[in-house]
Amino acid sequence: MLDLNLDPYLYRKAFAEDGRLQIQPFLQDSDARTIRSCLDSEVPWTLACRQSGQSRTLKREEYAELSDDQRQSLLHELAQQSKGTYGFAYESYMMVKAYKEGADPNLLLHRILEYLNSEEFLFFARSITGIDAIRRVSAQATRYRSGHFLRTHNDHEPSEGRQAAYVINLTQGWKSDWGGLLHFTDDGGKVVDTFHPSWNTLSLFRVPQPHFVSAVHGCAEADRLAITGWFEA
Repeated sequence: MLDLNLDPYLYRKAFAEDGRLQIQPFLQDSDARTIRSCLDSEVPWTLACRQSGQSRTLKREEYAELSDDQRQSLLHELAQQSKGTYGFAYESYMMVKAYKEGADPNLLLHRILEYLNSEEFLFFARSITGIDAIRRVSAQATRYRSGHFLRTHNDHEPSEGRQAAYVINLTQGWKSDWGGLLHFTDDGGKVVDTFHPSWNTLSLFRVPQPHFVSAVHGCAEADRLAITGWFEA
């Protein structure tokens, strides 16, 4: 599944020095296209959000029943609630939770989660980060559309053993002025680096590290599709 020319040791020094990097291509192209097709047409999406100061995921049936106008109204409300604090709203499929519950048994994403936790991929994760303590990989599929956003945070969660965060980008032809860019900031909130969600890239960065995803604009002509999560000890 990994691109056949990908040598993690070529990137290890850059990750150690900068704490973040982006790789393209990451997966073999045929595999990337197959996963993209699954994300585009097979995933039963729901909405992950932070509402009234609490993180939640709308029940699948509840989200499916909302009209387009109701969804946009909810996104506006969530954006307003996030002023001056942490907030997010984007479509999600919680891969680990669904796998454990046996939901959607024929969905390709279950096989992807198994691969991400295979010895082959864990060897890659340890090799590129230099972190031998990595033992598992969490994952969720995400779809950012008009009005979706993820405000500044640093992913720090000691109880989960997060060592590094990753994003496997699976959208073709994404344009910067559509939003949906991964921005890194300093402690004062100034943007110091930006990763574009280019086709078949891996964005990888050490945890904790302040970052955010800029809001997707109404002019976006595609969905920002990805698989994201953490390398965990």
